[in-house]
Amino acid sequence: MKRVFSEPAPLFIHQIKDLLEEKGITTIIKNEFLSGGVGELPPTEVWPELWVMDKADSLPAERIVEKFIQSTQSNPQDWICKGCGERIEGQFNMCWSCGGKSTLS
Repeated sequence: MKRVFSEPAPLFIHQIKDLLEEKGITTIIKNEFLSGGVGELPPTEVWPELWVMDKADSLPAERIVEKFIQSTQSNPQDWICKGCGERIEGQFNMCWSCGGKSTLS
């Protein structure tokens, strides 16, 4: 096993976990419920951690994580769904209303 990512936001960790597992990389989350220890423990010690089960998957996983992080740091433009006309925030590539895909990605 090897740790590939750590972040204070559990939702973000789960999003990356789902992304890696879609690519066939088996993962687990450690420290998911340790936030109650903040104050007694250093904050970074209780952040959820994403680990790959097979060490051979660590390099591809790290590349996927890095690419995903870069995509969230850019500030893409909002877009209008061609399927239903809903305005979608730029960081999303799928319409929440009808499931239509962005033509920008």
